[in-house]
Amino acid sequence: MTDRYATFARSGPGRALTKRLGLPQPPRLRRYRPGDPLVAGPVLLGGSGRLADTVTKILDSAGVTIAAEGPAAAEIFDATGIGESGQLRGVYDFFQPYARSLTPSGRVIVLGTPPEACDDPRAATAQRALEGFVRSVGKEFGRGTTANLVYVAPGAESAVESTLRFFLSAKSAYVSGQVVRVGPAAITAPADWEKPLAGKVALVTGAARGIGASIAQVLARDGAHVVALDVPAAGDALSGVANAVQGTAVQLDITATDAPVRLAEHIAARHGHVDVMVHNAGITRDRTLARMKPERWDAVLEVNLSSQERINEVLLDRELIPDGGRLIGVASIAGIAGNRGQTNYATSKAGVIGLVQSMAPVLAGRGITVNAVAPGFIETAMTAKMPLMLREAGRRMNSMAQGGLPVDVAETIAWFASPGSGGVTGNVVRVCGQSLLGA
Repeated sequence: MTDRYATFARSGPGRALTKRLGLPQPPRLRRYRPGDPLVAGPVLLGGSGRLADTVTKILDSAGVTIAAEGPAAAEIFDATGIGESGQLRGVYDFFQPYARSLTPSGRVIVLGTPPEACDDPRAATAQRALEGFVRSVGKEFGRGTTANLVYVAPGAESAVESTLRFFLSAKSAYVSGQVVRVGPAAITAPADWEKPLAGKVALVTGAARGIGASIAQVLARDGAHVVALDVPAAGDALSGVANAVQGTAVQLDITATDAPVRLAEHIAARHGHVDVMVHNAGITRDRTLARMKPERWDAVLEVNLSSQERINEVLLDRELIPDGGRLIGVASIAGIAGNRGQTNYATSKAGVIGLVQSMAPVLAGRGITVNAVAPGFIETAMTAKMPLMLREAGRRMNSMAQGGLPVDVAETIAWFASPGSGGVTGNVVRVCGQSLLGA
């Protein structure tokens, strides 16, 4: 759906009027197109922690120019060397002179050590303080700038490249104010970072339209053979998506009692295994709790959460998700902040977050990662049906002053799916333009 306000605000007269009235000014976000360079300009690199050499090598291998001064397209600070609060002045000293010199859609990345991995309480305190800095920068710098914090555990230095590439690139256009943890893992870097999923099989539920269709397209673009799944009633649209990505279609009601076994048998017979399992299927049946019928509660919990658990159990038990596989869920900021009239939906999406947090350590021994995205306001057919004022509030109440696109969710899922993201597990990343709602 067209965002008429954003279109007007970006015009000459609209820009002048919105600025004069103090109204939101949605920037034009730079999104990825195949063949784009990793970064649209030079990068400033600061800090002197244990990741400085690693980051320099990654940037050099990607053909990125490291600049001595601004303007720059990205600013990266290695804060792993900060051991007490007084040393946080180093973050100020690095970013303050260049706070206004980032190019539009710039990138700010701070690299730190997980507070829980610090031996000294003062070091843990200083590392935790970085979250407040990064989230504030995301709200200050403007012009489409994103700011994110990546905690890299000791011993995980070799596992950071995929995450650094994602947050530097235009693929993370609508991901800001996030804290990601990277842990130690055996990493096999993709032979081609433009096709990291070459030779992989990816299954996407709810793939017939909207976010699901975009996920299928992006995973196929990255080289995966996509198995697109949706209910039989969406068969025509599902076939269109599968044909467009040169994948295969599966018509299946995932809430059916025999659905997990039928899906497992199909995968075993047609593909042998599935490397990337994306649980995107979801529904809403909104009512306030006092007016909600039990069938509305049950339907949402079944589709959005319980069916995922049953499918995971069967696929894992039959080892159809191999060692090194990827489990990816789609949660929501409603599962973090709650939402009036959506007790069923928020419960189910908080459950997806719980699934990530509980399953990640269980599957770590097999190298299987478990992560989720939590979309905010995304421009889809569903949000287009929202009342005008609610829709406008959803669009403007974030640091980007606009709604995200389905591709923003898909790009984040593709990062989780990459072979290079083996150290990224147990994370829930909000794709919300740094929404004012939630944590």
